[in-house]
Amino acid sequence: MRDGYRILDADRHVIEPLDLWKAHLEPELRAHAPYLAYAGEGEPLADRVAYAGPEGLIPLPPRPMMDGRPVHHRMSAWAWRAVASAGCRRSARLGPLELPQAHIADMDREGIDVAFLYPTTALMLLGMAPLDPALAGALARAYNTWLRGFCDHEPRRLRGVALMSPHDPAQMVPELARAAALGFRAVVLRPNPVAGRTLGDPAYEAFWAECERRSIAVAIHEGAHASLPAAGADRFHSRFALHACSHPMEQMMALLALIEGGALERHPGLRVAFLEAGCGWLPYWLWRLDEIEYRSLAEEVAPHVRREPSAYFRRQCFVEIEPDEPCLDQAIPWLGEGNVIFGTDFPHIDHDAGMVERALALRGRLPGEALRRVLWDNAARFYGVEE
Repeated sequence: MRDGYRILDADRHVIEPLDLWKAHLEPELRAHAPYLAYAGEGEPLADRVAYAGPEGLIPLPPRPMMDGRPVHHRMSAWAWRAVASAGCRRSARLGPLELPQAHIADMDREGIDVAFLYPTTALMLLGMAPLDPALAGALARAYNTWLRGFCDHEPRRLRGVALMSPHDPAQMVPELARAAALGFRAVVLRPNPVAGRTLGDPAYEAFWAECERRSIAVAIHEGAHASLPAAGADRFHSRFALHACSHPMEQMMALLALIEGGALERHPGLRVAFLEAGCGWLPYWLWRLDEIEYRSLAEEVAPHVRREPSAYFRRQCFVEIEPDEPCLDQAIPWLGEGNVIFGTDFPHIDHDAGMVERALALRGRLPGEALRRVLWDNAARFYGVEE
């Protein structure tokens, strides 16, 4: 608690030790476990310096690889240096981020009561393409098994979000059941199409139905540098552009897919959150879907879109804000004070110290109890956190 507010970090990330896959993959698949190596092309020895630290030059860590391919697609040596440097600085300040103790210590400093934990490398592994569906499912299972143990260090405060692989739709319901048996109350999916299937594809119908039946929250979370189809990747190559496009634009299309495909119409009890893209994209997107598309084209999708798109969002969806976004005092009331949640994205390069402090600074801009709802109540309702 901080300044009288309970705080629920709705989007926090683990930094996985790569050996978790060697430990938890099925024996016949362990040869495919990710590992660290230099990618080779574009990384001459002179480029393998991360940053000048207090003790001199710190070497650039090798990259995560799997089956001879870099996990991060189109990640230049310069961009990897920036990402790795930020990670080195945070580890030096906070301790080994692979350990749950580092998260608890940072949460104590920031005043965060409860945090929901999302993948880092595991999310990128499922963004690789081509990827054998059986291997994709096994990678997710291994991660979920490891995450259960990570959260067991402090299960009241560290809450895991299980990773789902959409590569084999038939295996999603069994893994959802296993995740629920492990105690997870939320799952995460990438928004990118897999094998030409968007999130609204009929192949996922059984999965959405089971999430609704079990009251499992579903988070949609993108990660730049995927080799799956991603917004902007057909025309840009820099991290500057790929990161800018992938997060908000993939979330726009994910929400559209769930509405246009009828998943939200058929499953009114399904709870879905759109993370790490801010909320500024959403008022425009809902306005456009309501006032331009639905008003003139509703008959085309009438069997499975029976109300304005904004009504689906306000009924069962949530969006994560960035506390520094402009116009939050207008966007939050328009979207619905009960539909907005807060996350730090710790410890990624987008995160910096003081996120909670800047969120608390919204007190003077938001009406009534809106900030209390943003910092705790809404996310607690989304995740099913008991009081």
